[in-house]
Amino acid sequence: MTNAQLKIETPVAVEGAAVASAGVPSLEFKGVTKSYGTGAQRSVVLDNINLQIKEGEFVAIVGFSGSGKSTLISLIAGLQQVDSGQVLRNGKPIEGPGPDRGVVFQNYSLMPWMTVRQNVALSVDQAFQSASKEERNARVEKYIAMVNLTPAMDKRPSELSGGMRQRVSVARALAASPDILLLDEPLSALDALTRSKLQDEIIRIWSQEKKTVVLITNDVDEGIIMADRIIPLNPGPNATLGPEFIVTLPRPRDRAAINHSPEFKRIRREVTQYLMQVGAEKNAAVESNVVTLPSVLPNTSREHQENRKQGAVVPPNVERYVDFSQVSKIYPSRKGPIKVVDGFDLKIRKGEFISVIGHSGCGKSTVLSMMAGLSDISEGVIVLDGREIDAAGPDRGIVFQAPSLVPWLSAYENVAMGVEQVFPHASKQERKDIAENYLSRVGLADVWNKKASELSNGMKQRVGIARAFALSPKMLLLDEPFGMLDSLTRWDLQEVLMEVWTRTKVTAMMVTHDVDEAILLADRVVMMTNGPNAKVGKILEINLPRPRTRKMLLEHPDYYALREQLLTFLAECDHG
Repeated sequence: MTNAQLKIETPVAVEGAAVASAGVPSLEFKGVTKSYGTGAQRSVVLDNINLQIKEGEFVAIVGFSGSGKSTLISLIAGLQQVDSGQVLRNGKPIEGPGPDRGVVFQNYSLMPWMTVRQNVALSVDQAFQSASKEERNARVEKYIAMVNLTPAMDKRPSELSGGMRQRVSVARALAASPDILLLDEPLSALDALTRSKLQDEIIRIWSQEKKTVVLITNDVDEGIIMADRIIPLNPGPNATLGPEFIVTLPRPRDRAAINHSPEFKRIRREVTQYLMQVGAEKNAAVESNVVTLPSVLPNTSREHQENRKQGAVVPPNVERYVDFSQVSKIYPSRKGPIKVVDGFDLKIRKGEFISVIGHSGCGKSTVLSMMAGLSDISEGVIVLDGREIDAAGPDRGIVFQAPSLVPWLSAYENVAMGVEQVFPHASKQERKDIAENYLSRVGLADVWNKKASELSNGMKQRVGIARAFALSPKMLLLDEPFGMLDSLTRWDLQEVLMEVWTRTKVTAMMVTHDVDEAILLADRVVMMTNGPNAKVGKILEINLPRPRTRKMLLEHPDYYALREQLLTFLAECDHG
């Protein structure tokens, strides 16, 4: 065994639990190897995995996408079998699925035609076949109440939010009274507020019932808030476990309070730096030569347009390069007009990077959509470089949460489409150099000829970033561009974004749920109040030196104070 054990008291057995014999771990991996494919196509995913988990312990496994975390969960669940080694449950090999292990996956695996009650009853009826109907009904209602869904008991999944559907999945897993709860990135698709609430829910249930919990996550903060131990799974193929980090913070762990804790800062710094180091080693082999960018102006630039008129170039108003003046958005509804955004007012300097943060539904993306010209402005006006926004245009580069690429075109062709639109006056070679420059800048020089459909989500988002910058836009608009990616890929792309932005100094506005992302990237963070009638609540100046790195951020004396101001605002909005 390569990982030391966290010493905790063995909890009192709860109904349905099988307490391990003294000295025998609840779960154990002994020299486990797992591969896919055969012959030349064989790929070893997990290599010589050794791990022990005690009864009642909460362990978080963190790592990169594709490192084999979900495979590890499937081996514990008995959904897959090892190539070599053993996965043991109370000292005995796991040979298949069993009611002693409950699984909650990233995607909600609910029966869409069944109600909440019926979905939870599926597992109860299977696990407690000898119980009376009244006893089974009581158990179903108990666990639905435990995740605070009693009022929605007779609703179907289509009538529930994403967070509520995931609560049903948790209730269904727990209602079978498993000894071990396996959580395979169950919260990664949720917004930050819903995610934190469901984290608290799972911790509360765990503390009541003392299940053994294995959590797969890409979020370091999630691991620190929830787990007793954090264990990295290094990138595959041939993924191995890294050194464990014991979380010594006392429970319960309050998010606002631990922001002041030196121990929290230490653990966070050590885990983050380890993962960054591993990521850097992984990416070292893909560095490529960057094509020289030709000195040609886009047809959207003020200089190009004025030169064509053979007139004097009018300098831009640097301090009010972008001007949101009392902007509102009104949508019709059955009960009458709803003002989602009400009097959004903001001035942005040329070359400034603005982050916009707030809870889901506060109108952040609506503001960005109006700036992009994709949504009509109900009241007020938006001015960019002296011209009023009244339609979409290539002078604004946009990167959405879901990469909007043409799937049958290559990465290069997806970028070249935009380049041809704004550089029709450039030579063919100049347009080619522009596209290749930005693809190489985002680390895609080796895959530029691959079709978009063949790329990972992280690679697709790199193409989207390259395409947006290649337009040489007056304004770069980023609508949660990393929201669908794991934390480690997100860190990588944040670095890419910062590197390219530092060189271009394009005026940028980014919508995000991520407090750390907002601080890392922005000159100012605009905090929006809750909707409807959302507006600018507060604006936080980020006076941290550039260029910034995540390592510098974690070590800067002002970082946690800035972080607390954002967390406090979001907490106040939540209660409001």
